[in-house]
Amino acid sequence: MKPEDIHITDWLRIVLGEVPWVFLLEVVIRIAFIYFVLMLSMRLMGKRMASMLSRTEMAALVSLAAANGVALMDPSRGIVPIVIIAMVVIGIERFIAWRSTQDAGFEQIVMDDMDILVKDGCLQLKAMEQARIPRERLFAQLRYSDIYNLGKVQRTYMEANGAFTIKQFQDEREGLSLVPDIDPDLQRDQKAAPEKFACASCGNLAKGPQKPSGECANCGQNDWKKAVVS
Repeated sequence: MKPEDIHITDWLRIVLGEVPWVFLLEVVIRIAFIYFVLMLSMRLMGKRMASMLSRTEMAALVSLAAANGVALMDPSRGIVPIVIIAMVVIGIERFIAWRSTQDAGFEQIVMDDMDILVKDGCLQLKAMEQARIPRERLFAQLRYSDIYNLGKVQRTYMEANGAFTIKQFQDEREGLSLVPDIDPDLQRDQKAAPEKFACASCGNLAKGPQKPSGECANCGQNDWKKAVVS
């Protein structure tokens, strides 16, 4: 469309575009067909497509959606290519799923591996950096699991699908408070651990009557907070 053909008062063009009204009926037919193809594709790719998606499943879903968008809105495009694209995407996804069951190494390359983010009440900062998980994101997940003391966490795994698995100690533990600084009232309600301080960076504990003045032996930071007891 040329610039001189654009007029702000051309409401018919703004609302409908450059297609006739009958194309609206065609859009109904196209979206019904595309919806059917998407549902059938997800059904053929397995039950996981209805739950949390892996990287390959997300890529397949985005590929299907991107391919269908043009065919839905462009009257010059047919709908047969949608079927071809869906068949290719389904074939790739089913091959990856089959190959992953046969070869654990291939599965690890495609799906990635799990990471240990917390070990015995201490953050694993290198693993968090590799997984690109910031502290606040992890702390929010722990608080969502009703954990307000990092020392209570024996292990936190980040699964290959991005989900978190948390295993807690059964006994009482000392550790870094997970209550955010914007809630000092709740922080004061937590029981302080006697002569114990926690590194604010990784949760590593140090013992002494006064706040340590040196760097943390685990992460090298020099930011200490009073440890709490769960």
